Amino acid sequence: MTIDVTVPALGESVTEATVAKWFKAVGEPVAVDEPLCELETDKVALEVFASTAGTLAAINAEEGTTVEIGALLGQVAESGGAVAAPAAPAAPAAPAAAPTPAPFAPAPRVPAPPAATQTAPAPVEAELSPAVRKLVAEHGRDSRSIPASGPGGRITKGDVLKMIESGTPTPSAPSSPAPADREERVQMTRLRRRIAERLKEAQNTAAMLTTFNEVDMTRVLAARDAYRKGFEKKHGVRLGFMSFFIKACIVALKEMPTVNAEIQGDEIVYKNHYDIGVAVSSPNGLVVPVVRDADVLSFAAVEGAIGSLGRAARDGKLTMEDMTGGTFTITNGGVFGSLLSTPILNPPQSAILGMHKIQERPVAVDGEIVVRPMMYLALSYDHRIIDGREAVSFLVRVKDGIEDPQRILLDL
Repeated sequence: MTIDVTVPALGESVTEATVAKWFKAVGEPVAVDEPLCELETDKVALEVFASTAGTLAAINAEEGTTVEIGALLGQVAESGGAVAAPAAPAAPAAPAAAPTPAPFAPAPRVPAPPAATQTAPAPVEAELSPAVRKLVAEHGRDSRSIPASGPGGRITKGDVLKMIESGTPTPSAPSSPAPADREERVQMTRLRRRIAERLKEAQNTAAMLTTFNEVDMTRVLAARDAYRKGFEKKHGVRLGFMSFFIKACIVALKEMPTVNAEIQGDEIVYKNHYDIGVAVSSPNGLVVPVVRDADVLSFAAVEGAIGSLGRAARDGKLTMEDMTGGTFTITNGGVFGSLLSTPILNPPQSAILGMHKIQERPVAVDGEIVVRPMMYLALSYDHRIIDGREAVSFLVRVKDGIEDPQRILLDL
């Protein structure tokens, strides 16, 4: 008996997806709850799991196919059931009919030169999923040098990330003539298309401006150094900078509620909750998971939520609920070395805070020149509902909270 594998519900307002990759080939054994394939929507990537043990009997939607909810992806033959033989393996039967070579046949074929041997792994490159191929290309890795742990000897995103994190250098490629094709045309993923659409939507719709300030990170760094070990020992999470900024932003959002609002038609919708989006760079592109009700969470709970959402983003495990409903967003380009930038709004939100690299700079303090760890802050906002006075005041309140963290704890 065969069981149909269909496209599950994808989330609110999402009706179709693209088959990103298959983890199993036809004829391979399947265990209960084992992932069969990965679907990519315009917001997240999700895996489809086997509901029964058996053998993958058929693949009805190949990689790259656009499918709707309920569409047939493939079939699993339950243990003991018949499996349809794949058509491709039938081809090798033809050479079997050829006459057996005579005893005085010519000497065995001379092995191919080394250059030909180097081209043998080429089919493996073609089997990489779009997400894995993109990650390999971005980090300049040679897929032939990456140990594969996926089904059927496939390279997974985890394999690539493991090599990148380990710092293992990529072996030098053998010298060969420059390829004739100097360009490669690759279809944009659904997620990348959606990112492009939303960013352009923000530019076309909002009257977007950016205001800047700088903040002295001396006291936050001192507090972090003093309490980092005890904090991690007690709560099981590391103490980062993001929790300080989220808490400082919430203090400012409560004083300037328009920054936490959004436009719907000809109305302004004020939000009395503080769901803070945190921009994360994932192998599939930029995603913004949301820390829910951050105003009532402790520093440890905020750091724990950020850590779990970040891991889910890197592993492609974010759900639709993780990505929707944010009221304000924070993005940290400083982790990549950015000194200054103008972040783009995350629609339908009306403002986004950009953090940047901490850099020691000479500044004037009480009439003296001293060297302090400074960070530039950027607030991009929708000028249709947020005035310049509110935007500047918001940044000043964030600056006050970071330069004197006790103000955050005392709600001052």
